[in-house]
Amino acid sequence: MPAQHQHPTPPSERTRVHRVAHRARYDQATLYAILDDARICHIAFADAQGVHCIPTACWREGDHLYIHGSNGGRMLKHAASGAQVCVSITHLDGLVFARAAFHHSMNYRSAVIYGAFEVVPEEHKAASLDAFVNSLAPGRAHEARPANAKELAATTVLRIALNEAASKVRTGGPQDDDEDLALPVWAGVLPLALTPQAAVTSVPQAAVTSGTTPTPPPRP
Repeated sequence: MPAQHQHPTPPSERTRVHRVAHRARYDQATLYAILDDARICHIAFADAQGVHCIPTACWREGDHLYIHGSNGGRMLKHAASGAQVCVSITHLDGLVFARAAFHHSMNYRSAVIYGAFEVVPEEHKAASLDAFVNSLAPGRAHEARPANAKELAATTVLRIALNEAASKVRTGGPQDDDEDLALPVWAGVLPLALTPQAAVTSVPQAAVTSGTTPTPPPRP
């Protein structure tokens, strides 16, 4: 296997990638890059009502992934209890068109994290939420009104360690069979990307009357 595709061993048996195992990445740099490009993660958990998978906003600080939400939320309450969960993130980078239908595929970067969340202490909650806001637009936490005591009291912030995680990545073009290479069918990759569009400003009536409009944050 080429040196650039060699990677450490999985941190646990349940993080070991079995299907197309050569696409597995167990190194920290790949994992962190995938998490830092994410705005949304999906959290799978089981409770008395069954198995659930719920999307929520996320951000990374150091060697933990963070989430937040209302104190009364079912997922937050369950995760805060220390229950085992599985967190997943996927970026779709391209559609791969092959000459044979069977070999069509997708280019992606994905990560799965296993473990249990822990509650961020009250004294660190405001700083963690500032980090979340700044992950949306650098410096935004210093521009917007910070959360007040009532808002902080109504919010739960959780974090999960990244010491039991695995990534999986596919890049490149189609993998056609030799006998299909001469077929008169287009083959290749259609790249995909999540790209910010022009900001749409929300202008309160008072600003319309005064003629003052704040500048939108820069695109991330």
